[in-house]
Amino acid sequence: MAEPYCSSYYAATANHTAPFPRLEGEVDCDVAIIGGGFTGIATAVELAERGVRVVVLEANSIGWGASGRNGGQVTGSLSGDRAMEKQFRRKLGAEAAEFVWNLRWRGQDIIRRRVAKYNISCDLKHGHMQAAYQPSHIAELEDMHRAACEHGMGDEVEMVYGADLRQYAGTDIYHAGLVNRRNMHLHSLNLCLGEADAARSLGARIFVDSPVKKIVHGDRPELVTAWGRVRADKVMIAGNGYHHLAPGKLAGMLFPATLGIVATEKLPEDLARSVLPQDFAVYDTRFVLDYYRLTADRRLLFGSGTNYKGTESTDIGAPMLPAIVKTFPQLADVKIDFAWEGQDGITINRIPQLGNVTPNVFYAQGYSGHGIATSHIIGEIMAAAITGDSRDLDVFASARHWRLPVGRYLGNRALAIGMWYFQKLEALR
Repeated sequence: MAEPYCSSYYAATANHTAPFPRLEGEVDCDVAIIGGGFTGIATAVELAERGVRVVVLEANSIGWGASGRNGGQVTGSLSGDRAMEKQFRRKLGAEAAEFVWNLRWRGQDIIRRRVAKYNISCDLKHGHMQAAYQPSHIAELEDMHRAACEHGMGDEVEMVYGADLRQYAGTDIYHAGLVNRRNMHLHSLNLCLGEADAARSLGARIFVDSPVKKIVHGDRPELVTAWGRVRADKVMIAGNGYHHLAPGKLAGMLFPATLGIVATEKLPEDLARSVLPQDFAVYDTRFVLDYYRLTADRRLLFGSGTNYKGTESTDIGAPMLPAIVKTFPQLADVKIDFAWEGQDGITINRIPQLGNVTPNVFYAQGYSGHGIATSHIIGEIMAAAITGDSRDLDVFASARHWRLPVGRYLGNRALAIGMWYFQKLEALR
């Protein structure tokens, strides 16, 4: 039995779509995808547009996992960008830096085009600011601004200081900000549902309440569920932190971190504008950061901190309220209407993990907190590789990843210790 959506703002305001069935019986296709989140659905759209016969198997409902529980920000930040440049040089040489830079904006372009092409209603808005939490963080933002201008983005980015910050965030806790008008924010579950509808309209067959019990490897792999089977020429595992398939290949490489998010009651228009005057999304420059934006109905959607132990919190909203009030004292009396958690897939070096379990079984996972844009980039890369163009996949597959020779329980505790160490270092920068 499929688990229901969590009690999130996204689930409460999800668009109505025609139901997707459960897999019953046997199905044959060209490509079978395990996972109905952004990675699986984005790849399904790309493949269906190429005329490939696609089947998607989702254990619960479309966007049930992190794809329908995140902060809704679509930005040019790449977790692990420096590690990517260093490792990708083995494959690309001097072109590695430009390859990584172009990755930053590829997801925004895909999402913007897809929303327009398929008329997806997902509250898509442009505008974002990354805010310097300490004076020592300003130089890093200025370097990012300089790089954007050198790449022709001068009319889309701006550094702001002092009183000018209040044009974008009604708080006094920041020291500078990098404004980026190419970045976006949106209703993530409605984007995922809209893309699933688009894939279905192109002929993709999408099944929910259909967890894959095992993969039977062979010339034509089979995916086995409780009520049916799918035979395919190729398979893609796109379950991120929520699956335990291919343990021999993927064990010890990915660890789930628990993210907590809240949405306030609806704010009066004047109060909402005092918080985010231009309706931009914001996150700060800390290693473990705060991130927030206004929803279409003027709620503040706010995320703060991360539980790297991979366990659920007993009270999601309790640690959020002090963070909200510290940032926006004018919200001291605000009530929380929604509080929820989701699991993000964390890699040790922060580089997404792409590759093959066998020649005809692919995998993609590990976006380390930057999943909306990254998953759409990966969907394009995986669809190209599955249909014969593996150039970008080969670049990612060339990266060397840390593997912890322990289970997820001990691995998450090792990760938590490592994150504690980096947070202590951050206090010194």
